[in-house]
Amino acid sequence: MHTSRLFSRTLLVPVAALLALPLLAAPAQAAWKFDPGHSKVSFTVSHFFTPVEGSFDDVAVNINFDPANLEASSVDATIKVASVNTASENRDKHLASPDFFEAEKFPEMTFKSTSVKKVGENKLVARGPLTIKGVSKDVELAIDVLGVKELPAELQEAFGGLKAVASFKATTKINRNDFGVGVGSYAATLVVGDEISIEILVEAHQQ
Repeated sequence: MHTSRLFSRTLLVPVAALLALPLLAAPAQAAWKFDPGHSKVSFTVSHFFTPVEGSFDDVAVNINFDPANLEASSVDATIKVASVNTASENRDKHLASPDFFEAEKFPEMTFKSTSVKKVGENKLVARGPLTIKGVSKDVELAIDVLGVKELPAELQEAFGGLKAVASFKATTKINRNDFGVGVGSYAATLVVGDEISIEILVEAHQQ
Protein backbone atom coordinates (compact mmCIF):
# COMPACT_ATOMS: atom_id res chain seq x y z
CA MET A 1 0.00 0.00 0.00
CA HIS A 2 1.60 3.30 -1.04
CA THR A 3 2.04 6.22 1.34
CA SER A 4 -0.62 8.83 0.72
CA ARG A 5 -0.37 12.57 0.67
CA LEU A 6 -1.71 12.62 4.23
CA PHE A 7 1.54 11.12 5.49
CA SER A 8 3.84 12.65 2.91
CA ARG A 9 5.76 14.66 5.52
CA THR A 10 7.29 13.76 8.83
CA LEU A 11 5.28 15.96 11.16
CA LEU A 12 5.37 14.33 14.55
CA VAL A 13 3.82 17.21 16.48
CA PRO A 14 0.89 17.80 14.07
CA VAL A 15 0.21 14.06 13.87
CA ALA A 16 0.15 13.77 17.64
CA ALA A 17 -2.18 16.74 17.85
CA LEU A 18 -4.48 15.27 15.21
CA LEU A 19 -4.75 11.94 17.00
CA ALA A 20 -5.61 13.76 20.21
CA LEU A 21 -8.59 15.52 18.64
CA PRO A 22 -12.09 14.35 19.58
CA LEU A 23 -14.46 13.11 16.92
CA LEU A 24 -16.09 16.20 15.47
CA ALA A 25 -18.83 16.93 13.02
CA ALA A 26 -17.24 17.78 9.70
CA PRO A 27 -18.46 20.65 7.51
CA ALA A 28 -21.91 20.38 5.95
CA GLN A 29 -22.62 17.89 3.20
CA ALA A 30 -20.16 18.02 0.35
CA ALA A 31 -18.25 15.72 -1.92
CA TRP A 32 -15.44 13.91 -0.14
CA LYS A 33 -12.30 12.83 -1.97
CA PHE A 34 -11.72 9.09 -1.94
CA ASP A 35 -8.24 8.09 -0.72
CA PRO A 36 -7.30 4.86 -2.54
CA GLY A 37 -4.08 4.51 -0.58
CA HIS A 38 -6.00 3.95 2.65
CA SER A 39 -9.03 2.14 1.25
CA LYS A 40 -9.65 -1.43 0.17
CA VAL A 41 -12.34 -3.56 -1.48
CA SER A 42 -11.88 -7.19 -0.49
CA PHE A 43 -13.88 -10.39 -0.83
CA THR A 44 -13.91 -13.94 0.50
CA VAL A 45 -15.22 -17.02 -1.30
CA SER A 46 -14.71 -20.70 -0.56
CA HIS A 47 -12.65 -23.08 -2.70
CA PHE A 48 -14.03 -26.47 -1.70
CA PHE A 49 -13.87 -25.89 2.09
CA THR A 50 -11.12 -23.27 2.23
CA PRO A 51 -11.87 -19.53 2.33
CA VAL A 52 -9.93 -17.65 -0.36
CA GLU A 53 -9.45 -13.91 -0.01
CA GLY A 54 -8.98 -11.38 -2.76
CA SER A 55 -9.27 -7.69 -3.50
CA PHE A 56 -9.59 -5.20 -6.33
CA ASP A 57 -6.75 -2.73 -6.77
CA ASP A 58 -8.43 -0.20 -9.10
CA VAL A 59 -11.41 1.37 -7.36
CA ALA A 60 -13.05 4.80 -7.59
CA VAL A 61 -15.65 5.99 -5.09
CA ASN A 62 -17.70 9.20 -5.05
CA ILE A 63 -19.02 10.12 -1.61
CA ASN A 64 -21.42 12.81 -0.48
CA PHE A 65 -21.56 12.77 3.30
CA ASP A 66 -23.06 15.02 5.96
CA PRO A 67 -22.31 13.87 9.53
CA ALA A 68 -25.22 15.98 10.78
CA ASN A 69 -27.68 14.36 8.35
CA LEU A 70 -26.46 10.86 7.56
CA GLU A 71 -29.53 9.90 5.54
CA ALA A 72 -28.73 12.64 3.02
CA SER A 73 -25.50 10.82 2.17
CA SER A 74 -24.87 9.01 -1.10
CA VAL A 75 -22.18 6.81 -2.58
CA ASP A 76 -21.33 5.34 -5.94
CA ALA A 77 -18.39 3.11 -6.74
CA THR A 78 -16.71 1.78 -9.88
CA ILE A 79 -14.35 -1.20 -9.78
CA LYS A 80 -12.11 -2.28 -12.64
CA VAL A 81 -12.65 -6.02 -12.85
CA ALA A 82 -9.22 -6.77 -14.33
CA SER A 83 -7.62 -5.39 -11.16
CA VAL A 84 -8.68 -8.49 -9.19
CA ASN A 85 -5.86 -9.62 -6.91
CA THR A 86 -5.83 -12.96 -5.10
CA ALA A 87 -2.03 -13.22 -4.78
CA SER A 88 -1.99 -15.75 -7.64
CA GLU A 89 -1.33 -14.45 -11.15
CA ASN A 90 -2.78 -17.54 -12.83
CA ARG A 91 -5.93 -17.44 -10.71
CA ASP A 92 -6.36 -13.71 -11.32
CA LYS A 93 -6.16 -14.26 -15.08
CA HIS A 94 -8.71 -17.05 -14.80
CA LEU A 95 -11.08 -14.86 -12.78
CA ALA A 96 -10.85 -12.16 -15.46
CA SER A 97 -11.61 -14.71 -18.20
CA PRO A 98 -15.03 -15.58 -19.66
CA ASP A 99 -15.28 -18.41 -17.12
CA PHE A 100 -15.91 -15.79 -14.43
CA PHE A 101 -15.89 -11.98 -14.78
CA GLU A 102 -15.28 -11.76 -18.56
CA ALA A 103 -13.32 -8.55 -18.01
CA GLU A 104 -12.80 -7.67 -21.67
CA LYS A 105 -16.54 -7.53 -22.32
CA PHE A 106 -17.55 -6.23 -18.89
CA PRO A 107 -14.58 -4.19 -17.64
CA GLU A 108 -16.36 -2.56 -14.70
CA MET A 109 -18.67 -3.41 -11.86
CA THR A 110 -20.61 -0.59 -10.23
CA PHE A 111 -22.72 0.27 -7.20
CA LYS A 112 -24.88 3.38 -6.86
CA SER A 113 -26.91 4.07 -3.75
CA THR A 114 -30.56 5.00 -4.14
CA SER A 115 -31.21 5.41 -0.41
CA VAL A 116 -29.25 5.63 2.83
CA LYS A 117 -30.95 4.94 6.16
CA LYS A 118 -29.63 5.40 9.67
CA VAL A 119 -30.13 2.20 11.68
CA GLY A 120 -28.11 2.97 14.81
CA GLU A 121 -25.38 5.13 16.25
CA ASN A 122 -22.94 5.67 13.36
CA LYS A 123 -24.58 2.80 11.49
CA LEU A 124 -26.19 3.07 8.06
CA VAL A 125 -27.73 0.86 5.41
CA ALA A 126 -27.19 1.92 1.81
CA ARG A 127 -29.43 0.34 -0.81
CA GLY A 128 -28.95 0.38 -4.55
CA PRO A 129 -28.15 -1.61 -7.68
CA LEU A 130 -24.92 -3.58 -7.93
CA THR A 131 -24.06 -4.27 -11.56
CA ILE A 132 -21.73 -7.12 -12.53
CA LYS A 133 -21.42 -8.53 -16.07
CA GLY A 134 -24.32 -6.34 -17.18
CA VAL A 135 -26.67 -7.78 -14.53
CA SER A 136 -28.07 -5.40 -11.92
CA LYS A 137 -29.41 -6.56 -8.57
CA ASP A 138 -30.41 -4.45 -5.58
CA VAL A 139 -28.14 -5.03 -2.59
CA GLU A 140 -27.81 -3.61 0.90
CA LEU A 141 -24.51 -2.38 2.30
CA ALA A 142 -24.24 -2.32 6.09
CA ILE A 143 -22.06 0.71 6.81
CA ASP A 144 -20.23 1.62 10.00
CA VAL A 145 -19.03 5.21 10.27
CA LEU A 146 -15.68 4.51 11.91
CA GLY A 147 -14.92 8.13 12.64
CA VAL A 148 -14.89 11.72 11.47
CA LYS A 149 -12.23 14.28 12.40
CA GLU A 150 -12.23 17.95 11.52
CA LEU A 151 -8.76 19.47 11.59
CA PRO A 152 -8.23 22.77 13.39
CA ALA A 153 -7.03 25.65 11.26
CA GLU A 154 -3.43 25.38 12.44
CA LEU A 155 -3.18 21.82 11.12
CA GLN A 156 -4.99 22.26 7.82
CA GLU A 157 -2.04 23.92 6.11
CA ALA A 158 0.38 21.31 7.47
CA PHE A 159 -1.73 18.59 5.84
CA GLY A 160 -2.01 20.23 2.43
CA GLY A 161 -5.29 22.03 3.03
CA LEU A 162 -7.00 18.94 4.42
CA LYS A 163 -10.07 20.02 6.39
CA ALA A 164 -11.54 16.71 7.57
CA VAL A 165 -11.09 12.94 7.42
CA ALA A 166 -13.84 10.31 7.51
CA SER A 167 -13.57 6.52 7.54
CA PHE A 168 -16.19 3.89 6.74
CA LYS A 169 -16.54 0.12 6.72
CA ALA A 170 -19.21 -1.50 4.54
CA THR A 171 -20.11 -5.18 4.27
CA THR A 172 -22.52 -7.26 2.23
CA LYS A 173 -22.97 -10.76 0.84
CA ILE A 174 -24.01 -11.71 -2.67
CA ASN A 175 -24.64 -14.89 -4.65
CA ARG A 176 -22.19 -14.92 -7.56
CA ASN A 177 -24.56 -17.02 -9.68
CA ASP A 178 -27.11 -14.18 -9.56
CA PHE A 179 -24.63 -12.24 -11.72
CA GLY A 180 -23.40 -15.09 -13.90
CA VAL A 181 -19.95 -15.10 -12.30
CA GLY A 182 -18.89 -18.66 -12.99
CA VAL A 183 -20.25 -20.45 -16.04
CA GLY A 184 -20.38 -24.08 -17.07
CA SER A 185 -18.71 -26.31 -14.50
CA TYR A 186 -17.67 -23.19 -12.56
CA ALA A 187 -21.30 -22.37 -11.84
CA ALA A 188 -21.42 -25.37 -9.51
CA THR A 189 -20.86 -24.63 -5.84
CA LEU A 190 -18.79 -27.75 -5.08
CA VAL A 191 -15.51 -26.18 -6.19
CA VAL A 192 -16.31 -22.47 -5.79
CA GLY A 193 -18.84 -21.38 -3.19
CA ASP A 194 -21.87 -19.44 -4.37
CA GLU A 195 -21.80 -16.89 -1.53
CA ILE A 196 -19.27 -14.07 -1.66
CA SER A 197 -18.62 -11.91 1.40
CA ILE A 198 -17.54 -8.37 0.55
CA GLU A 199 -15.84 -5.84 2.82
CA ILE A 200 -15.13 -2.25 1.82
CA LEU A 201 -12.88 0.04 3.84
CA VAL A 202 -12.94 3.68 2.76
CA GLU A 203 -11.02 6.72 3.91
CA ALA A 204 -12.22 10.01 2.49
CA HIS A 205 -10.85 13.55 2.74
CA GLN A 206 -12.49 16.93 2.57
CA GLN A 207 -10.34 19.77 1.26
